[in-house]
Amino acid sequence: MNFFLETLCTLVLWLYFSLEALVKLVLPARKKNVSGEIVLITGAGGGIGRLLTLEFARLQTVLVLWDIDAESNQETARLAREQGASRVHTYLCDCSKRTSVYDVAAKVKREVGDVSILINNAGIVTGRKFLDSPDDLLEKTMAVNTLAHFWTYKAFLPAMIASNHGHLVSIASSAGYFPVNGLADYCSSKFAAIGFAESIALELLASGKNGIKTTIVCPFFINTGMFDGCKTKWPNFIPVLNENYVAKRITDAILREQVYLVMPRSLVFMLAIKNLLPMKVGTLFGRYFGIFEVMDDFKGRVKKD
Repeated sequence: MNFFLETLCTLVLWLYFSLEALVKLVLPARKKNVSGEIVLITGAGGGIGRLLTLEFARLQTVLVLWDIDAESNQETARLAREQGASRVHTYLCDCSKRTSVYDVAAKVKREVGDVSILINNAGIVTGRKFLDSPDDLLEKTMAVNTLAHFWTYKAFLPAMIASNHGHLVSIASSAGYFPVNGLADYCSSKFAAIGFAESIALELLASGKNGIKTTIVCPFFINTGMFDGCKTKWPNFIPVLNENYVAKRITDAILREQVYLVMPRSLVFMLAIKNLLPMKVGTLFGRYFGIFEVMDDFKGRVKKD
């Protein structure tokens, strides 16, 4: 194509897509109907995974719940049935192990069918300084928070591609955009999870599979217990998020096929600062917003006996 013609087309489409985005801020896209869709949620035994399960139970979906804790997973299933879910399937799966993911995925395809909405929610955090973190914990953080997404995509994406229908959801973190003092391994895993999800979305778009949607979720700390003890310097500007609010926002983003969900909205402003201003200015604002001290009193979720 002629250089000037292609440039003109690009500028016109840039204007059109920008106006479209502004309109959607005022008039959000209509929610899609997911009744009957097979929804797989990893880490469904508690926290956001359990709450997302309950949200999708009310939408009459077929639920496939994965967790490493069988007892907690069964409790989530019981709660889902109370919310009206008629088909709930639970599976014990260690998402840190590729063979476990593949084996359980094969059982799901035999016993339930092809997953059409995949929600990669399972995650862990060590909460230690990098040099204080044992190698096995560093490896497990990457295995659960990043590599597990590789294996679930490998397992379930081919069927989505064959039908040109599906939705891939990555529950990442704002730590995938902003480095946090004391979270080197966690930040690395979430940076990687976001990059992976974005790259696969481009692969699908380039291959014409526009029926497969992608939603990348990047929240600040959520009050699920995973980051207990963490503090925010300016809670009115960057609050610790309520778990029920987050689950509803994620569900709404999926139903509206929203590509990115960053919570709270103030982080969008901080992301612009990080990308547009000199590094020293970004560091200055990081100190102002308390990023250097946010993990100082970290306790994390208390483990069961």
